[in-house]
Amino acid sequence: MVHFGIGVSTAVAAVPGTLELAVQADRSGLDLITVSDHPYHADRLDAYAELGVLLGRTERISGLVSVTNLATRPASMLARTVTSLSALTGGRIVLGMGVGGLWDDIARLGFAKLTPGQAVRAFEEGIRLVKLLGGGGEPVTFDGEFYQVTDLAPAEEQMPPVWTGSVGPKSLAVTGRVADGWMPGHAADWLSERYRTSRPVIDKAAAEAGRDPADIATVYNFPGRITAEPLARTRADDGRWIGGSPAQWIEELTGAVLEHDAAGFVLFGPGGSTPDRTAAARWAAEIVPAIREAVG
Repeated sequence: MVHFGIGVSTAVAAVPGTLELAVQADRSGLDLITVSDHPYHADRLDAYAELGVLLGRTERISGLVSVTNLATRPASMLARTVTSLSALTGGRIVLGMGVGGLWDDIARLGFAKLTPGQAVRAFEEGIRLVKLLGGGGEPVTFDGEFYQVTDLAPAEEQMPPVWTGSVGPKSLAVTGRVADGWMPGHAADWLSERYRTSRPVIDKAAAEAGRDPADIATVYNFPGRITAEPLARTRADDGRWIGGSPAQWIEELTGAVLEHDAAGFVLFGPGGSTPDRTAAARWAAEIVPAIREAVG
């Protein structure tokens, strides 16, 4: 399956438009709504509070926090949050997880500042633990460097797929060992140097862990303009996608699926902004159906 989604705002000031956009995305047949997780900003919504409301307003679309700020959400409680949302929505959720990066901001919230090495180790522990805490079975005891639980019963609800936002080589290797999907950082796409140097790290780690690298999906955050007329150039001098007409989007993304094994795309506006309702409508009504048909 190829996933098609849209990124929505977490700004408190944008709440009415965000609610409307989520309902529009659901009714138009998109697969995914994504929100970011920056709980240290007072003018931003809590990601999981927002996602719960958006999923409650919709019927078919799935939700993803892209990606969960693990440093501020202990893994065992994150597992309870996600399995609860899954039970409430009939499984309409994907779990996004990240190492954490804005450590000064994280520390202002009262959480411990980790070194880069500690953060990566906590990231891997966190993914392993949340996966143990879904799907029923025997009570879990986990005695890690960063997380400990004792005789804790897993939720009966299955844990959803875990997608990461790994960037550095050590966190990329964690993705290969234990995750189910990867969303390249900094809106990197399949033609970027970041992707070309990063995906092999994931694949190597997966193979060394006895996993099939092809089982780890790559889903792209993909900003750009949707224009009425074709653009003379759809990419900038540095290779970054600018956008173009629906036909140009369809050609580009169909090629990404068929030639580069892309497993999904989340639409953002230029510069990573939230798409306006017109762009979202063209994405859902013109571009996505044509790609779905082309890739079967």
